Amino acid sequence: MMDRRRFLACALAAAPLGATPLRVAAQPAPSPRHRALLDLAREQVARADAHLWRRDMAAIADFGLHSAESRFHIVNLESGTVRSLLVAHGSGSDPEHDGWLNAYSNLVDSWATSRGAYLTWEWYEGIYGTSMRLTGLEADNSNVFDRAIVMHAATYATPAHVARWGKAGRSNGCFALDPAELPAALYQLGGGRLIYADTLGIGADGTRGAVPPQPPVDFESAIALRRAQAAERAAEHGGEVPDSSSDPAIFN
Repeated sequence: MMDRRRFLACALAAAPLGATPLRVAAQPAPSPRHRALLDLAREQVARADAHLWRRDMAAIADFGLHSAESRFHIVNLESGTVRSLLVAHGSGSDPEHDGWLNAYSNLVDSWATSRGAYLTWEWYEGIYGTSMRLTGLEADNSNVFDRAIVMHAATYATPAHVARWGKAGRSNGCFALDPAELPAALYQLGGGRLIYADTLGIGADGTRGAVPPQPPVDFESAIALRRAQAAERAAEHGGEVPDSSSDPAIFN
């Protein structure tokens, strides 16, 4: 596990997007997609303004794109630049695991992605190393903190994983990023900034495309089954539920 000092050094070395405008070299004109993302980030930052501590950076998670695409967009509102990364969505939102998000949920134990605006909190050391706590700002994601939905590193959200499987793996609803990209992302987005997640499908031309039809998800039935299976495992292990966080059926 990377210690905090080394992690911060990696973040600083990898975070040119977070530099102040005076230190940023001349940038080419933004592409149509980047213009659309900049406009959307400004709109969502303004909408969440009263809750934010910092308004220089924001992230747009576009779950209208397939998980093989770089759809987690870190937007620098001061320099007008965008950096796009892979991000996983929740396994509950994609039960057939085809790389497309079917539906959102705010329910505890849904293992689903939640739609809406998030506020970033502090870093902490967890089972995935240095991670970042989040809270939801809307009715659609009000249970984010109770569900332990965070930003963390995951090898199933790397280009190598996508090259092998044709899609990213799935989280339990967390924003899971490439471990090589996470330090800079946490440095740029931490401390009271905005993450906005929605089905947008913003293409290279800056317009929103249609998502292929997806089957509905019966979250309540899935939750009931998951809890029954957990209770069964607990009974088999003397009342302790074994950790399933590395279960390849979930994440690969």
